[in-house]
Amino acid sequence: MRVFLHVLALALTALALAAPGRVSAAEPASLVAVYGDVVHTMAGPPIEKGVVVIDGGTITLVGSALDIPVPPAARVVRGRVVTPGLIDAHTAVGLTGYLNQDQDQDQLDKGDPIQPELRAIDSYNPRERLIEWVRGFGITTIHTGHAPGALVSGQTMIVKTVGETVDDAVIVPAAMVAVTLGDDARPGDEKKSPGTRSKAVAMLRGEFVKTQDYLRKLGLSDAEKRPDRDLRREVFADVLRGKLPLLVTVNRATDIDAALRVAKEFGITIVLDSAAEGYLAADRIKAAGVPVIIHPSMRRGGNGETENISFETAATLRAKGIPVAMQSGFEGYVPKTRVALFEAAIAAANGLTTEQALATITSDAAAILGVADRVGSLRPGLDGDVAVFDGDPFEYTSHCTAVVIDGRVVSEGPR
Repeated sequence: MRVFLHVLALALTALALAAPGRVSAAEPASLVAVYGDVVHTMAGPPIEKGVVVIDGGTITLVGSALDIPVPPAARVVRGRVVTPGLIDAHTAVGLTGYLNQDQDQDQLDKGDPIQPELRAIDSYNPRERLIEWVRGFGITTIHTGHAPGALVSGQTMIVKTVGETVDDAVIVPAAMVAVTLGDDARPGDEKKSPGTRSKAVAMLRGEFVKTQDYLRKLGLSDAEKRPDRDLRREVFADVLRGKLPLLVTVNRATDIDAALRVAKEFGITIVLDSAAEGYLAADRIKAAGVPVIIHPSMRRGGNGETENISFETAATLRAKGIPVAMQSGFEGYVPKTRVALFEAAIAAANGLTTEQALATITSDAAAILGVADRVGSLRPGLDGDVAVFDGDPFEYTSHCTAVVIDGRVVSEGPR
């Protein structure tokens, strides 16, 4: 096993080093015309022989190449299939690194079971080679941050897969607060809390009760009686105010139900993450109006909380009318990340249509993350993020041949 992991790590290193070079968000955007035999806009039916025109980093025209004149000065990119830039709805890339060594693993701090004040923006490394690597598969936006594994592990953020600094890359600096319920929330030491599911939920509820009292005291007219600044309370206060949703990683149906109860009790917004047994609680999820970022299709199952995992979860939940998105998730071992494109492809082979599967990593993912006004579809006024393929994106023989982010061609040539 050790030899296998070493060989795998070396292979990933070679792939990462072969990835397209870093691209600064400060580089000027140009006039770009992206032609495709088929253009999936995700805002309407696919366009045969279509073109997407990007000017100054923003999409200006989308339609038939026969109807849209493109200025001769435009940089032209061509491919068989064109899609919006792909979105990985949940990952830890940028906090976790491809070296798989202590110095590039900032995704989880187990010093305290509850640390909502930990900001992803303070740990994100835009120069991490894994970011270049996933970008080579057409992924232009990622929802990343603190990983599952603690009751409240920290915050997440939404970034583009470009930039020399986090400020270059960031779209949403604080997107959600990462919470884990179930076995993964346990610290592994019987002397530490939470040791049971009931204790974990009680601890989480207790934090909201304390925060309600904190908000009450903040509103006191007597300044002397107001509490001192408290970073933890500030984050939970934003959750109670509806400014930040909880991203709740759960797998068992019982834990899904617990998350829904907490959300109802405190009137907070949640997004379910992973949800291996989501199909067992589909009616309750639907009734609560909660979206799901589904576990990677190829996540290992067979034991523990994922013993009932299914390739068909995405199709089952979508058929119920539940908004779903796909993710690469977090890997505790090399290669440290999956590829969301491949995970969506498996969902496409197990109940979703091609367009539905593509939506889980474009338009539907953008809607769940609250960034549909920027990314996720090819419409005038949105960011000029485009992925180009030499065949069906979900066929393993196809390649991503070009990636455009904010009107900059950041890579060309097959991945």
